[in-house]
Formats: sequence, structure tokens, C-alpha cells
Amino acid sequence: MTFSLVGGVVDIITLIMTTIGLPGLFALMTVESFGLPPVPSEVILPFTGFLIAEGTFPWAPALAVALAGGLVGSYAAYAVGRWWRHRITGLGVGRLRLETRHLDRMDRYFARRGEITVAVARLVPVVRSYISYPAGTAEMEPVRFGVYTLLGSIPFTVGLIYAGMVLRSDWTVVSSYFSLLDYPLIAIVGLVILLILLQIAGVLAPGWPPRRAVRPPTPLGGPPAPPPNP
Repeated sequence: MTFSLVGGVVDIITLIMTTIGLPGLFALMTVESFGLPPVPSEVILPFTGFLIAEGTFPWAPALAVALAGGLVGSYAAYAVGRWWRHRITGLGVGRLRLETRHLDRMDRYFARRGEITVAVARLVPVVRSYISYPAGTAEMEPVRFGVYTLLGSIPFTVGLIYAGMVLRSDWTVVSSYFSLLDYPLIAIVGLVILLILLQIAGVLAPGWPPRRAVRPPTPLGGPPAPPPNP
């Protein structure tokens, strides 16, 4: 008997939605948008479409509930990021230590491109669940944050729900292949851990894309001699 990590998550999601209904959809989308633990909207929303096609969920209420759950989870993550703004300075290890200058840089970035960044990030899997934290830390204006979160979430949500409606009877076949995602998932997690360790060790510079850290040049002739005693 084998265990599939992704398959187990899929089974839990489908069980919650079939037994609890729309409140279960709301709870799952709230958790997904909060980002902890990772619950894939790429499973929640297509299965919602499947249930709509089967007549279990009505179309308009299901879409509204999915968007509302995503918005609530996003605001919860935004609040965490904003509340921790002055508590995260100094956190980290080695070159990954967060300093005041990093927060200043984040503030400038979100002041210039915060709206488009939030909207586009809502269209990108995984990233969409975590963009709320830096937006809150940068103290992006709350109403604008909500508006651009919805603007980015609507096409993503509608598209995946519609895909589930198209799949309909093929959902059982498709879900049986989710176990194959275990391998790329494990590979991605391992790669992220390796990159973090290399940045902590000073081999790679912080940021993306990965690049070799530039070490300060060593003065010729070794360290300067101490001043003579008077």
C-alpha cells in the first residue's frame, strides 16, 4: 500500500466539500489564501466546477463563496504582515537577516507597483497565496489591496471552476493522476531548501535568480598593522 501526499490532500479537500458544502468551500479558500498550510486552489476550484456540473452547487453562489473565502484569507495574511512589520527586523540567519533597509526597499516597491503586483500575483499558483504578507508589511492601503486582490482573483477563480465543469465525468480519472505530482513537489521543496542553505552559508547572494555571492576584496599585503604604542 502506497501513500500519496498530494493524493491525500485531494481526498481531504473533496471530503470536506462534499460533506459540508459551500461553508466547506469558504473555509478551504480562506485557508488557501492565507497560505498556511498550503492548500491548492488548483484542486479546490476545479472540484467546485465538478460539483456545479453535477448539480450539487449552484454556479453563482459557489463563485461568490470562493471569492469571499479568498478575500477573507488574503486580508488575514495582510493583517499578519502588517502587524509583524516592526517585529521582523533582525530576524533571519547570516545573509538572510532582515534589516530596516530591506523594509524600506519593499515600501518603495509597493508604493510604485503594489497594485499591479498584487493583481498579477493572484494569477500565479503558489505565489497567489503569499503575496498578501509583503503587501501588509509594506502597509499597502487596505481598500486598494482588496480591490486588486479581487481583480486578480476573478479570472483565476472563474477559469479553474469552468475547467472543472468541462472535466465533469473525467474528474475521477484526472484525480487518480494527482499522486504523480508528489515527485515534482518533493523536488521543488528540496531545491528551495538547498537554495536557502547556500544563501545562509554565503555561497549564493540573497534574492532571485540565484547568483554567486560577491565577497569583499582582501587588502593586498594582508590586514593593516596595528598603530604603534605611544
